Amino acid sequence: MNKGELVDAVAEKANVTKKQAEAIVTATVDVIQGAVASGDKVTLVGFGTFERRTRQAREGRNPKTGDKMQIPASTVPAFSPGKVFKEKVSS
Repeated sequence: MNKGELVDAVAEKANVTKKQAEAIVTATVDVIQGAVASGDKVTLVGFGTFERRTRQAREGRNPKTGDKMQIPASTVPAFSPGKVFKEKVSS
């Protein structure tokens, strides 16, 4: 499902226009991205938690040459699914 299909599904489920649904979906994604980027954790009970995680520096290998290389530390977004979401997917 892409964003357009998600907007269509939200519009139908919430009984709103596609334009309103697109504004809602876009605003929701923007708010989640902004919160996680600033270091906040966003928890949607039953769905999951979006958060920012730090990866430590580590040693890797160049796939072309096989040479060892240092991979620097980085900060990445992460999602942990909630219990209800896990149960729906596994059944």
